[in-house]
Amino acid sequence: MCRFLLYKGKDSIQLAHLLTRPAHSIINQSFDCRLRIDTRRPINGDGFGVGWYESNPGPDNTPCIFASVTPAWNNQNLARLAEKIRSPLVFAHVRASTSGTLSENNCHPWKYNRLMWMHNGHIQDFNKIKRKLQQSLRDEIFLFVQGNTDSEWAFALFLNQLRDPQAERFDHETLKKAMLKTIEQLNIWAEEAGITEPSLLNFAVTDGCSVVCTRYINSKTEEAASLYFSSGTNFKEYKPGHYRMIKADKREDIVLVASEPLTFEKADWLIIPTNTCFVITPKFNVLLFPIKDQYYNIDRMKKRQSIVPPAVL
Repeated sequence: MCRFLLYKGKDSIQLAHLLTRPAHSIINQSFDCRLRIDTRRPINGDGFGVGWYESNPGPDNTPCIFASVTPAWNNQNLARLAEKIRSPLVFAHVRASTSGTLSENNCHPWKYNRLMWMHNGHIQDFNKIKRKLQQSLRDEIFLFVQGNTDSEWAFALFLNQLRDPQAERFDHETLKKAMLKTIEQLNIWAEEAGITEPSLLNFAVTDGCSVVCTRYINSKTEEAASLYFSSGTNFKEYKPGHYRMIKADKREDIVLVASEPLTFEKADWLIIPTNTCFVITPKFNVLLFPIKDQYYNIDRMKKRQSIVPPAVL
């Protein structure tokens, strides 16, 4: 079980305000995560990755990614870069490996042209469906994969759902449909293979303009891995390590999504219901769509639509 966060803002943010400065920053979550399902392994020390888009993009607006196999809390280069780099769209991930060796190729996020992807969770018994997944891919997508994690192969499967994964831009509806098809196909293969234990599929993808992510488990009764969001007009540090999401009006100038909230302001964060697709459009509309497949459970969704639990604090 890993931890991730993403930021989309009308203005660029200094990466340190997401990665290092908040008291429960993504870096702190690498050694002090409090909401993971697997409580036996509270450390996310199997590498990290940060991906971002330029503030003033040129014609080649592909993301830049910095990844390392060192623990995020012990990488001075990450801390130095976070103080200097600013971006309007950031993905960050700290890894606790469930499959794949410890290597930079296996660190999230990954990119394909303008698209960037990361995953928190695991595909249960991936070895039982890996060959079917690989055989389903177009040659250029199959050859793209460099690592050996279930997460990167899930990205390849997502890319395979797109008519042209090298397009300059994708509307959010196209990305959402490809995401749902990816989950649907994984479920089909799991059922064919007789896999009974659930997979945890918190996926996130962006083309630099739209963002689509999921909080998902292929179970009608169990909860997916934690995922929260916060939105407003200004993410402000009011004292060292303590941040607040300011809502000056009804506009959404900033949207944050995180496995665990970065701040201690309970009212700033809302839980994304289990088995939900969460979309941020280029105009900063925040859209939530229940994933109505065979694992949809409306009673579970009603019960879990609540503010951040005290366990975070």
